[in-house]
Amino acid sequence: MLATISSATLAGVDGRPVSVEVHVADGLPGFTIVGLPDASCREARDRVRAAVISSDCTWPLRRITVNLAPGAIPKVGAGLDLPIAIGVLMASGQLPAVSDLGAFGELGLDGSVRAVPGALPLADAIPAERVLVPATDAQVVGLVVGSRVRAIRMLTDVVASLAGQLPWPDLPLAPESPPAPPMLDMADVRGQPSARLALEYAAAGGHHLLLVGPPGAGKTMLARRLPGLLPALDPAQAMEVTRVHSAAGLSLPHGLIWQPPFRAPHHSASMAALVGGGSGSARPGEVSAASNGVLFLDELGEFAPSVLDALRQPLEEGVVRVARAGGTTEQPARVLLVAAMNPCPCGVGGDVGCRCPASTRARYARRISGPLLDRIDLMVHVDRPHPSDLLGGSAEPSSAIAERVELVRSLARDRGVRCNAELQGESLAQAAPLEAEARALLEQALLKGQLSGRGLRRIQCVARTIRDLDDAGPSLRPCDVMRAIGLRSRAPIGGADA
Repeated sequence: MLATISSATLAGVDGRPVSVEVHVADGLPGFTIVGLPDASCREARDRVRAAVISSDCTWPLRRITVNLAPGAIPKVGAGLDLPIAIGVLMASGQLPAVSDLGAFGELGLDGSVRAVPGALPLADAIPAERVLVPATDAQVVGLVVGSRVRAIRMLTDVVASLAGQLPWPDLPLAPESPPAPPMLDMADVRGQPSARLALEYAAAGGHHLLLVGPPGAGKTMLARRLPGLLPALDPAQAMEVTRVHSAAGLSLPHGLIWQPPFRAPHHSASMAALVGGGSGSARPGEVSAASNGVLFLDELGEFAPSVLDALRQPLEEGVVRVARAGGTTEQPARVLLVAAMNPCPCGVGGDVGCRCPASTRARYARRISGPLLDRIDLMVHVDRPHPSDLLGGSAEPSSAIAERVELVRSLARDRGVRCNAELQGESLAQAAPLEAEARALLEQALLKGQLSGRGLRRIQCVARTIRDLDDAGPSLRPCDVMRAIGLRSRAPIGGADA
């Protein structure tokens, strides 16, 4: 007999439909899985057999063939365990054949159904009237599948429900999620007026930011307070971020993610960990997990240059395209990049007190390529704060800055973009017309080779943000352009001799 169950496999941040076809026939007992399964899929034969026997069902001592169609798509993960088990029971006559049934989930040897990464995109890819999912994923999956979802804790639940002995289990009540950790406040930052202002520009306009300064100056402290300045995600952004985090196997204790994510990978991260990919699959990387939020690269100079250069295309286009032999996946990467680094290996920088020889400083500066720096809009040197600032009172809180940021973001939405950094072409010309003196300043910078064509557009976008925070006037003044050029001037990396 033949039974077919709908399921899905994960490819990047998307689910791909899979038909699990199970054929049980006379012959020598055996179990074969075909259709490009990976190692975890092939191991399903042992997990499924133990789960079926533990669920008081009979394992058919016949020839069992499982086909995962379409055969040209690689199948990864243990999420096909549950549909394979249901297909075996249907094909062997122990359960009635049911159409329009979809399922995914990993089986334990005791018949329990366990969660798998990517429950949200997997459920979205299954076009069945009823979708059986692990109970731990049911609440999140219900956001996409709605009333079609059936929460399954044990394989015996499926057997009893399909046999008509018991109704389908009710959806579990949403567990009381722990309170979200409080956002870090800018009121904790003492001094640093130029860095605080650059952080506000970055949040308001979506501009990439590089902080350069000695250890202990407060670079990391500033960067970790940036999410508190950003507006909450809209429903479409929240769904996209939640899908990516689900596909990456990250926990979702609060259901939909409404706060902009903050990801801070270690400087030893590989290229696959940062931009996505890996052997045999295209799992989302940190740049995709930070989409619609902040990607913080601390100790930028310690990252491998090849890893950093892999960020060029995602920062420019807002997507990551991961190509593998099994196909190409496209993953979101609309991030606000914030990076921090020391001016040189010893951290002091300059000519006074620096212990690094000139060759070492030059080599350190070359670790950050020019094309990557050309994609960073704001570069600020962060000095250690004055003792009077450290011992003084609190500064402006994040709530006050966030109000100004939201005002600028609303102006950008009126222009048809999420933030000013996305303005380009005709929309940029209409939103940021240049006054005569401002145009002359940009022409002079272009003639001197201080700006590339990309840099020109980014200067105009930053200047638009500066004007929006000032009085939201219609055109860009010379002072707006001069400030934007000054903030784009490269902070001293590698010291004066580099």
